[in-house]
Amino acid sequence: MATEIKGNVSGFIIQGFSDISELQISFFVLILIIYLFILLGNVITFLAISWNPHLHTPMYIFLQILSIIDISFTSTILPNLLNILFTQQNTISFLGCMTQMYVFMILASSEYFLLTAMSYDRYVAICDPLHYNIRMSRKHCAWLITAAFIVGFLDPVSIVIPISKLSYCASHLIDHFFCDVTPLLTLSCSSTFIVELLMYIEGTLLTFNSFLLTLISYIFIISAILKIRSSEGRQKAFSTCASHLTCVITLYVTIICLYVRPSKSYSPERDKYFSLLYIVLGPVLNPLIYTLKNREFKSSFIRTMQKIKFILYQTFTL
Repeated sequence: MATEIKGNVSGFIIQGFSDISELQISFFVLILIIYLFILLGNVITFLAISWNPHLHTPMYIFLQILSIIDISFTSTILPNLLNILFTQQNTISFLGCMTQMYVFMILASSEYFLLTAMSYDRYVAICDPLHYNIRMSRKHCAWLITAAFIVGFLDPVSIVIPISKLSYCASHLIDHFFCDVTPLLTLSCSSTFIVELLMYIEGTLLTFNSFLLTLISYIFIISAILKIRSSEGRQKAFSTCASHLTCVITLYVTIICLYVRPSKSYSPERDKYFSLLYIVLGPVLNPLIYTLKNREFKSSFIRTMQKIKFILYQTFTL
């Protein structure tokens, strides 16, 4: 019977932010501005590093990959949200829903491990600077980036496949603005125990271990910084990891607010706004954080903006 019901599911209806229907246009404009800012900021970050040979170091190579992830991460969700807000066409096929959820989880998982790799880079730079060029060679960087994406691609499979096999015999209305795990589980009329168990296991193995490795790296980093005698030396050492530390804190604070809670306390209205904050906050802030904290990167960022402005001017004046 469950299989028969599940087979009748051809798609879902995404509710979006229907609770603020009178502000749909204003909300559309706000999300559009945020999305364009994310695209512009991260594209310029990527180009600023690419066009400046002095920034071709492991930390900035990681930052380039982070910019790609942030663009892809938001592009998985926000264009569809903008379409829902503007056209009110809020249907999504079953395959489209599963694909969106899988891609979202791939990019989220890859970002966790990329930030962990970046914390290792900062650990080596501060705690073992004499061997930095050996331990953070291009080959090692490539392996770390590859490992982050391999884990990112494989890890969500254990969640997405069981969810796709659940029976959805109640309403097909997803009380969210995209196909996230928890809203889909609330629609299922079959047991979700296995999926929830796998989610907790996956969360422990992925998110907690990524956080733990990052925390261990920063314990060693802070310990090494405190051993520096001069205040100027301590400040200079800390400034080399301040940007990354800010990105890590931003990510884990939002992820804790969103996912680290009992399933019974799930509130669709509250979680929609927390999810939106989680999706846009990091991609918006990351270019600003690295621009404000690093003088060389800031000047390269400004030169890149001027170069893009010149190219656009030449293009539209021809």
